[in-house]
Parts: sequence; C-alpha cells; structure tokens
Amino acid sequence: MTDAAELRRRTQELLAAHPPATTGRLDFLRARFDAGLAWVHYPEGLGGLNAPRSLQAVVDAELEAAGAPDNEPRRIGIGLGMAAPTILKYGTDEQKQRFLRPLWTGEEVWCQLFSEPGAGSDLAALGTRAVREGEDWVVNGQKVWTSSAHLARWAILIARTDPDVPKHAGITYFLCDMTDPGVEVRPLRQITGEAEFNEVFLTDVRIPDARRLGAVGDGWRVAQTTLNNERVAIGGMRLPREGGMIGPVAKTWRERPELRTHDLHQRLLRLWVDAEVSRLTAERLRQQLVAGQPGPEGAGMKLAFARLNQEISGLEVELRGEEGLLYDDWTMRRPELVDFTGRDAGYRYLRSKGNSIEGGTSEVLLNIVAERVLGLPAEPRTDKDVPWKDLAR
Repeated sequence: MTDAAELRRRTQELLAAHPPATTGRLDFLRARFDAGLAWVHYPEGLGGLNAPRSLQAVVDAELEAAGAPDNEPRRIGIGLGMAAPTILKYGTDEQKQRFLRPLWTGEEVWCQLFSEPGAGSDLAALGTRAVREGEDWVVNGQKVWTSSAHLARWAILIARTDPDVPKHAGITYFLCDMTDPGVEVRPLRQITGEAEFNEVFLTDVRIPDARRLGAVGDGWRVAQTTLNNERVAIGGMRLPREGGMIGPVAKTWRERPELRTHDLHQRLLRLWVDAEVSRLTAERLRQQLVAGQPGPEGAGMKLAFARLNQEISGLEVELRGEEGLLYDDWTMRRPELVDFTGRDAGYRYLRSKGNSIEGGTSEVLLNIVAERVLGLPAEPRTDKDVPWKDLAR
C-alpha cells in the first residue's frame, strides 16, 4: 500500500526528472498525472496510485515547496469537482482514458448542462430531448445558468430519452462536445454586470452513443454523483482561517476603527464564529470522503456557504456605509474566474445573491437535509408515478 514516505519519494523523483524551473507548465502537469500524483486516490493509469485520499496533501505540500505549477483548480473546478468523479464511477475504460488526463491538466475545460428555464429547482422535470438515430443521439433543447460554457470544450449533459415513463426514470447522461454543430452559447448578464453564466441552445446536436455515460434511462442516478460532488466542491472548499468572505470584513474592521459600532461588532463576532465552524465542518466532510463517495451531508455545507456569504457581504456593506455601494467595474465582462475576495464590497454583495441558487437552490437543499440526513417524512409528490409527457408544464 502506498504510504506518505512512498509518495514523497515519487514526488522527489518527479521533481528531479522534470525540474519546475526548466520544464514547461503543461509538460510538468502531464508528467505529474502520468506519475500518479494528480489525485492519488484515483486508480493507477488515471492520475492516481490507489492511495488514501488524505495523502494528497503530502504530494501537494512537496510540490508547493518546490515551486511547481498547479493546474489552476478554480478555473477548471467543474471538470475537477463534478465531471471527473462521475466519469470515474460510470465511464467506460475508453472514456476514462480519453477524458481524465486533459481534464486534470486543464487542457480541456468543462461545463455542466443540467438546469433549464422550466426545470431548475425541479431538475428531473427537464425537457431537453435526445432521440436515438443509429449510433448517434440527436439532442434538442435549451440549458441555462451554465458557468464557463463560453470557455468549455466539453459538457456533462442530461437529456430526456423516454417521455413515456415518470420523470426521474427517462433521463440519460451524455458527454457533449461544445464545438459540435448545433451548440450555441449566449451570455447571460447578471446583476454584477458580468456574464460568467450562459444559456446554451442545442439544435439537432449529434452525440455518439460512445459518449453516453451510464445506461440509457439511468441518467438521474448518474447525475446524483455529479450533484453530490458539486455541493461538496462549492460548500466544502479548503480555506485557511479567515479565508473566504469573512476575511475582507475582518480586515476592514481592524484597519478602520472609525467605522465600528457596538451592534456591528456583535454581528461580526457571530459571523466570524459561524465562518470558523463552517470551515472546520468542511474539513471534517472532506475527511469523510476518504471512506467513500460524498453523501447528502454536502447539501448542508452548501446551505451554510450560501447563508454565510450573503450575511457577511451584507454586514460588509453596512460597515463601509456609502463606500460599500461602490463598484469598480460595471462593464460587460466574460470572466474566467469568479473572484469573491479580490473585488469591491459592492461586487461581493451582489454576487453572493447567486450562492443560494447555484449548485442547487437552498429550498431544495433544505428538503435533502430534512429527508436524507434527518430522516424526516418526505413531502408529498403527486407526480412521482406520472409519465413525464402527462405532466402539466
């Protein structure tokens, strides 16, 4: 079994063979993947060594100390946090070999084609259709709120392949080439003035059956792997103390004593404690991942993430007063990254409003926590056994 000492040895061998100072960034990342040091808990040949997930920190620390480049995880977060674990669990050997390496190195950016204008919170009600024609599926429909679609080469896509069965049963999961004919990406301008999100129109897009992930009609089960990993990726990210939104507020409080009031002090203390509790809980959640796949607990972390961001950004605007409403750039931009902490307070306040929608609305996540974590009775679902084609829309 691969232990910490063995991983350190392998990491030093990688650094000796490919010195970061003289090796191109992409060449180094490819070599790291091939050495099994990309994600050590993955199988050999797929970027890993079948090692415990907890030992990834050993490799990362050695490489960081040596000044090695990383794969810009924030830029390719959808691929790393959502597409990769789903492909690993349900993909064929050919799919794993084709997609995982360029996904991890960042050569191919991924996006997620799940939500639709008429099926956001109720994702299983989606209406995008995929019809089998020989060895291809012909896909027609519209997706919305698609982060990074303007940058992505590939997308994880769910579509309805059988309208004659209940809504959860007739869905199939695909890997969609965003450069294929019939894929149109349009920007969605947000309240921040930016367009990091998109709507995507699919018109007679042909997807080979070889790019289907999982069995026909089993897309909802496959998608649960994606969604569970997505919530952990959003709500359970690793942060240092005072990382994330609480950091800029605490910094302003220390540096601007003229802005302080007793009421704001009490609220800041409460939110600082909440942020620290959330950070430590996320660390525990990541440790649980060592033993298996993420479960519904990730929904609780995502809920806390959204609530905290919105409360903290609101407090920051109040603390700064009129200057808290200032916004440095209202132009229509197409950012590669969402930067919560490197922008003005006004940006943080506006952008945090989306936190309770993206990655699953807070209302839906409350139901998940209630039913799957606390074991409370499920809400009545009158459409559970009704064929999708007979549902009111």
